[in-house]
Amino acid sequence: MASIPGNDPLIGAAPAVAGERVTARAQARQRLAFLIMLFPVLALIILVRLVDLSVIQGTPGSETKLISAAPPRGDIVDSNGVELARTFEAYAITVIPRRLTSDPEVLATKLAEILPERTRDEILTDLTSSKGLRYLARRVLPGQARRINDLGEPAIELTREAERLYPNINLAAQALGYTDDDGHGLIGVEKAFDQRLADPVQRAAPLALSIDVRVQQAMQNELAALVADQNAKGAAGVVMDVNTGEVLAMVSLPDFNPNVPGQRADGTKYTTQNDDGSRFNRVTLGGYELGSTFKAFTIATALETGTLTNLQKLYDATAPLYVAGFRIRDDHAKNRWLTVPEIFIYSSNIGTARMAVELGRDRQREYLDKLGFLKPVEVELKEKARPQFPPLSNWGQSATMTISYGHGLTVSPLHLANGYATLVNGGIYRAPTLLKRDAAAVQPGRRVFSERTSMELRRLLRLVVTKGTGRKADVPGYRVGGKTGTAEKIENGRYVRGQNVVNFAAVFPVDAPRYVVVAMIDDPRGSKSTYGFRTAGMVVAPTINNIIRRIAPPLGVVPEPNRDLDLTGLLPAAVEAKE
Repeated sequence: MASIPGNDPLIGAAPAVAGERVTARAQARQRLAFLIMLFPVLALIILVRLVDLSVIQGTPGSETKLISAAPPRGDIVDSNGVELARTFEAYAITVIPRRLTSDPEVLATKLAEILPERTRDEILTDLTSSKGLRYLARRVLPGQARRINDLGEPAIELTREAERLYPNINLAAQALGYTDDDGHGLIGVEKAFDQRLADPVQRAAPLALSIDVRVQQAMQNELAALVADQNAKGAAGVVMDVNTGEVLAMVSLPDFNPNVPGQRADGTKYTTQNDDGSRFNRVTLGGYELGSTFKAFTIATALETGTLTNLQKLYDATAPLYVAGFRIRDDHAKNRWLTVPEIFIYSSNIGTARMAVELGRDRQREYLDKLGFLKPVEVELKEKARPQFPPLSNWGQSATMTISYGHGLTVSPLHLANGYATLVNGGIYRAPTLLKRDAAAVQPGRRVFSERTSMELRRLLRLVVTKGTGRKADVPGYRVGGKTGTAEKIENGRYVRGQNVVNFAAVFPVDAPRYVVVAMIDDPRGSKSTYGFRTAGMVVAPTINNIIRRIAPPLGVVPEPNRDLDLTGLLPAAVEAKE
C-alpha cells in the first residue's frame, strides 16, 4: 500500500520533537529567571517579618519588654545575721496573645485565681493585646508557676530567673537600696557594694551590716508616729555606736518598698509629678542647718584651743546683737550675763556668738574641718550631700557668729551623729560605717578633742536634759545627755518663714557613752500632744525618750537609777535652786 507523503510517522516526528525541546528549554529558562527574581523578594519579606517581630511588636515602647534574668547575688544580713536582702529562684510568666488556643475570658479567670496581685481585667487586657509579647507576672513562686503550667496553654511561657527579695519590706529601705532588672545595685548598700555582692567568690558569704533590725524597727516606728502626729514632711534618724562608728539604725521618712521600687506606698507608679521623695536618703543626702546642736562644738573648740578656760566665765546676753544688718537674739532670753553652762541649757545664741568671736574664724573652721563638717560624710554609701558653707573670702565675723549656733552651715544628720560621737567618746574621730566591725577591726581614729574636753561636754549635755531644754528626753536610769536644735528650713537657697527643721542629738549613758541617737523632723506643724509648740524640746525630745526606752534593753544597756554624772558647780546656787 502506498504511503501518503507527509503522514509517514518516521518522517513527520523529527521536526515535532525538535520544536518541543526548544519550547521546554524556553519555559525552563523563564522559570529559573522567575525563581532568581523571587529570592530577593522572599528575603525582603522575611526581613520585614523579623523587624515586625523583634522591633515593632517587641519594642520597649510597647509597654512591655523582655527582661533578662538577673544573675545570682550575695545576701545582705544585719549585725545579728537577720536577712535584709536575698536572691531566690522565681519565674517570669509571659504570653504571646496571637498564639492563644484557649478562650481569653476563661483563661483570665483561671490566671487571676493563681496571681492574686493582678485583677482578671488586667490579665484579660494582656491576653487580648495586639502586641507581640506580654508579661503577665514576674517574681512568681515555683508553686504558682506549676499551677500555671498545668493549665496547658502553649502561648504562655515560664522563664526561670533570679529575683531580689527584701523580706523586711520598707525597713532601712534607703540604706539597703535596690537593684535593677539586670541585678545591678541602683542606690544604697546594693550600689555601694555592687561588685562585692555580684562577685562569684565573695557572694558566697553574706554581707554583714552594722544595722540592727531591732533598733531600726524601734526608731522607724517612733519617727513614723511622730511624723503622723505633727503632719510633718518627713524625718531622719540615726543610732550610732560612739566607739566603733557603726550605724545601728538609719531611718529616712517617707520610705518605700524596695521590692517594688517603681511604686509609691499607695501603689501608684512614680512619675516626675508625683515623686514623694521616699527614695531620697535624708540621713546622708539631705543637707540641713541643724541649729543649736552645733553649740556643743563651739564650746568644745573654745575649751580645746584655750580661748575658754573656765566654764564659769560670763558672757553678756543682756540684749540682742546686731552685726552686718542682722539681729542675733535668744528665744529664751534671760537678759543678763550668763555662764557657759547657762548659755548651753538656755540655748543662748547671743552668748554662743560672743564665744565664737573670741574663738575666731580660723580656729572655728579648723575644728569644723577636723569633725568632717566641710566635706561629704565618710560613709560607704554613694548618696552623700556636700556641706554648704561660706567661702573663706565671705567667712567674716557675722558668719563666724551664726555658724557657732548652727546657722549658715548645712550638713547631713549623719554628720551630726558622727560629730557627737567624736565629742563624747573621748574626742576620737572615726568615720561612720554601715559594715559590721569586730573589736579587732575598729579604726584607731584621730584625736580631735582631749579627754578633759570630752568629759566637760558630757556634763553639759547631761545638764541640758536635767535642767534645760531637753528635759523630756530624760529616761530614768539611762543617764541621757543631749542638745536640742531648731532652725528655719532652707529651700532653693532661701529660708522659708514658718517652716522649721527641729532635731535632737542624744547620748546614753552619758557618763560612759555607748550610743548616739539623732532624730530630725522636717517642718512639724504642732499638735495637741505638743500643745501646738513646734520646737525640738517639745516635738523631738519625747520621741528620743521613747526610742531609748525601746532600744536600750536589746542593746544590753541596763538602767542604773542610783548612778549619774556629778554636775556639782556647773550652775550658780541661785540658778540651781530655781531650775
